[in-house]
Amino acid sequence: MAKTSKKKASLPLRVLYVSSEAFPLIKTGGLADVSHALPNALAALGVDVRILLPAYRAVLKQVEDLQILGWLDLGAMGEARILQACHPAFRMPVWLVDMAALFDREGNPYTAPGGEDWADNPLRFSAFSKAAALLGSDSLDLGWRPQVVHANDWQTGLTHAFLALEKRPPRRVFTIHNLAYDCQFDFARFQALRLPPHWWSMEHGEFYGKFSLMKAGLVFSDAITTVSPTYAKEICTPEFGYGYASILQHARDRLSGILNGIDTELWDPASDKYLVAHYAPGKDIAKAKRLNRGAMLQAMGYELKRQAMDAPMIGFVGRLVHQKGVDLLLDALPRVLSQTAACFAFVGTGEAALEARLQAIAAEYPERVFIHLGYSEAIGHLLEAGVDIFAMPSRYEPCGLNQMYSLRYGTPPVVRRTGGLADTVIDTTPATLRKGTANGFVFDAPRCGPVGLGLAAGH
Repeated sequence: MAKTSKKKASLPLRVLYVSSEAFPLIKTGGLADVSHALPNALAALGVDVRILLPAYRAVLKQVEDLQILGWLDLGAMGEARILQACHPAFRMPVWLVDMAALFDREGNPYTAPGGEDWADNPLRFSAFSKAAALLGSDSLDLGWRPQVVHANDWQTGLTHAFLALEKRPPRRVFTIHNLAYDCQFDFARFQALRLPPHWWSMEHGEFYGKFSLMKAGLVFSDAITTVSPTYAKEICTPEFGYGYASILQHARDRLSGILNGIDTELWDPASDKYLVAHYAPGKDIAKAKRLNRGAMLQAMGYELKRQAMDAPMIGFVGRLVHQKGVDLLLDALPRVLSQTAACFAFVGTGEAALEARLQAIAAEYPERVFIHLGYSEAIGHLLEAGVDIFAMPSRYEPCGLNQMYSLRYGTPPVVRRTGGLADTVIDTTPATLRKGTANGFVFDAPRCGPVGLGLAAGH
């Protein structure tokens, strides 16, 4: 009789996903959205995931079923209590690095109330990274050792450096979400953190006379990813490389650009919990958009006026910073307002000078320019569903998510041809209209055309 063999069932891949923010627990930008959607998508595929976050005050207020997994000795950086928690937004356990002196603060996780970086950010995120590395090697003897540790941006940059000190480290993936933010500090701080002396070298983390957490993440990783194919090419050039271009050119065999995705359950105009009117293809989209526009304006504190409800409405959601090209949009506003009937809605916060300019324009055109200075998830969703066009004139954009939300909500985006914007928005031309591929408007030069933003491309 022929012998039969039984294959041993393979265990699921174990991944520790390390991030400094994750929606809905803590969010400053697209990193949080990705850090919610990607681990959940991996878990849905059968991957055994743990997501690791700092135990910010805001996070501790939202999670449930807190358990103490143990304590980690981080040497000169202190001691970390490791917590496990649950939250309905996550399919997997949420692990938290609890160090009250470093993370128990109100507000933004990276900046003080005045807008400047927290002075102890090097300590805060070096400690977070060291805790992540110790968990990556199962130092608490939990019986769960990841095969892959996926770290994200400079806040986790030392994770893979610490893992490299192990004899048999897990595979190390590092994702660049925005190369322009890297956290550098001097030799005195490096010594105070008691980091391994050999890391202060050109081959490791030393970067033009300082130590860079971003560079450490790049150097010590087995694979480097970033959030769009075009951005992966751009950061290898001096214009977009922020001093790291030569490092990334040398690491080309480890570098790849993987386009971000969006959570199509959270961002679905047919079921979005923030909308007052749901809609889908084939339904009366115009009527639903009008109702959502009204709800958006009321949520922003404005009375409903006929022009704001009937005229074309252009929207912006995001950080009010130079990178996002907000100044280009503000430069275009007077011309567009004087030559068209269009209205504008802005949701975001950022540089004081840009906020002041926006407030001044809104004061001059109170019935046509509407602003909400701050972060509001609800108003952000209502804006995507309520406006006619979404403006995203970024000078550079690693990926961008709002243009994809806009496409999902039937709100054509106007974008600059850069990074993930170039990979997701197909310009409206006679050729793309014939092919049926056009989905937005794309311009190249970071300047205003004869009527407004982006008209260098002829739109």
